[in-house]
Amino acid sequence: MESLNFKIEGGKKLKGEVTILKAKNSAVSILCASLLNKGVTRLKKVPKIEEVFRIIEVLQSIGMDVAWEKDDLVLKRKKLNIKKINKESATKTRSAIMMIGSLIHEFDSFSIPHAGGCKLGNRAVAPHFGALQNFNVKIETKKSEYKVTAKNLVPSDFLLSEQGDTVTENAILGASRIEGETVIRFASCNYMVVDLCHFLISLGIKIEGVGTHTLKITGVKNIDKNVEFEMGEDPIEAMFFLSSAIVTNSKITIKRIPIDYLSLELFKLKEMGFVYKIKKSYLGENGFTNLVDLETFPSNMMALKEKIHPLPYPGINIDNLPFFAVIATQAEGETLIHDWVFEKRAIYYTELEKLGATVVLADPHRVFIRGKSKLQANEIVTPPALRPAAIILIAMLGAEGTSILRNVYSINRGYEDLSNRLRNLGAKINVF
Repeated sequence: MESLNFKIEGGKKLKGEVTILKAKNSAVSILCASLLNKGVTRLKKVPKIEEVFRIIEVLQSIGMDVAWEKDDLVLKRKKLNIKKINKESATKTRSAIMMIGSLIHEFDSFSIPHAGGCKLGNRAVAPHFGALQNFNVKIETKKSEYKVTAKNLVPSDFLLSEQGDTVTENAILGASRIEGETVIRFASCNYMVVDLCHFLISLGIKIEGVGTHTLKITGVKNIDKNVEFEMGEDPIEAMFFLSSAIVTNSKITIKRIPIDYLSLELFKLKEMGFVYKIKKSYLGENGFTNLVDLETFPSNMMALKEKIHPLPYPGINIDNLPFFAVIATQAEGETLIHDWVFEKRAIYYTELEKLGATVVLADPHRVFIRGKSKLQANEIVTPPALRPAAIILIAMLGAEGTSILRNVYSINRGYEDLSNRLRNLGAKINVF
């Protein structure tokens, strides 16, 4: 894959409007779920991002026909051969681990490579394995792969050891083709889980409790159905553009924001002084995603007295927490960001110092950020983690002078055509 760089002439105000695209995390989980269906699956308006491309490569390698038809993906399962899995692509995305929940219905035993993705410290796979073992699945961790044995699958009633999004999704996929009722307790009810549940319902699987922490799933042994499905919009992408507007002190319109999954973030931003107006509220074409069009205004931001930290939905989204770090550089006073989920992600926030921010790392989970800082241009190598990489880009948009952001693959994993969309808002950004 070609290494790309961004050249950014910062300190410019943004203007115009941008439309939020479909959710990256929903797309990858539903792609993994497409393995359950022997019929044709059409997924509408799938984001064209590196993470999706890697999952497609893995699916094709094991025997799925996958074709783009404009912005839609059409998938048709052929005879699956897990031994032909594209290991290079699988190790580049953590999402591949969710294939286990689908593949246990096809093979008595198989192996998949270790999960990859963002470099964020120790991201335990034990909760995934603990959930799946309730279905009589055995998983051994080998040097470079996971060996899975899945014979005599049974429904179950169990509690997840953590309220993780991908853990919940893997458990749901595991339950989907086991006849009988499975109850998953302490489940995530985040946007990607809700999207996955709606997709599985379209396949004929009965799921009660969608959007709650307890799911009751009645599995279907065989699924052979032609379906068309549209996932919801991406709240993390929406937070990117909200943050870009705040850091550049700009007036822009952001369309198709999935408001249910940004309510607390907007509440905290309003407390910090962010001025915005909701211009329109409406239901997405899929019939279940609540959307708004929102206009931002130049705002005088103030640091919150209390710490900012993530929690499972409906708390501040774990993926949205890093954006508060770059926003805090433009807020008067001292902000404490507590990133308790990942051992190493907070360390990446110190990269903002290279652009003129004042950041004090208290420990691997906490940073104090003092604002308001006058951001300055610099040259930085993109952190190997999606959201920390995105906030460096945002800071460069607000920094006077010309910045270079090198090797932006991490950003392209999660954002489609970002440089062009920023240029359409008036940003001076070139790819080389």
